[in-house]
Amino acid sequence: MIAKLKGLLDETGADWAVIDVQGVGYLVHCSSKTLSALGNVGEACTVFTDLQVSENDMRLLGFAEAGERDWFRLLTTVQGVGSKVALAILSALSTGELRDACAAQDAASVARAQGVGPKLAGRIVNELKDKAGALPGGGAAAGAAARPVSGADADAVSALENLGFKPALAAAAVAHAQGELGEGAALNDLIRVALKRAAG
Repeated sequence: MIAKLKGLLDETGADWAVIDVQGVGYLVHCSSKTLSALGNVGEACTVFTDLQVSENDMRLLGFAEAGERDWFRLLTTVQGVGSKVALAILSALSTGELRDACAAQDAASVARAQGVGPKLAGRIVNELKDKAGALPGGGAAAGAAARPVSGADADAVSALENLGFKPALAAAAVAHAQGELGEGAALNDLIRVALKRAAG
């Protein structure tokens, strides 16, 4: 799986960008917040990515921060939320605002996103209220939580995926384990706690 791209910003559109990595142009679909964070055409940039494969499509999603990618993966676990809707939500709300909205059951804030009606917004905050606290976003822990995913975090997510868990669930479980164990947790401990969380 392609997890990150580092190259030059080659071209941008309304909801996409082309990243030139040593002569190969990768088309990545992005939220408006990520597009604005990438800088100007011709400048160096880094995007964290998520590859989505369906029966008739292969799509690379790009994010300015690993935390935004974690939220994208979590959002797409909710029934009725595909990649387009998830990007619309991340365009309308920062990860901090989204975290606070889920924690406070504030469906109206989520419904500000294009294509998200009151019913879907209610489902999103209801399903994610218990998972939101473990992911980057608002609140006192925002500064610490918004850090890029460490090597141990990424390895733990990969381990859970290899055991058959979906990427979004694996990422959410590892984020929860990281929050519970704290900075510098050993990989084995992260996997053990995340596995318990994911298995529910």
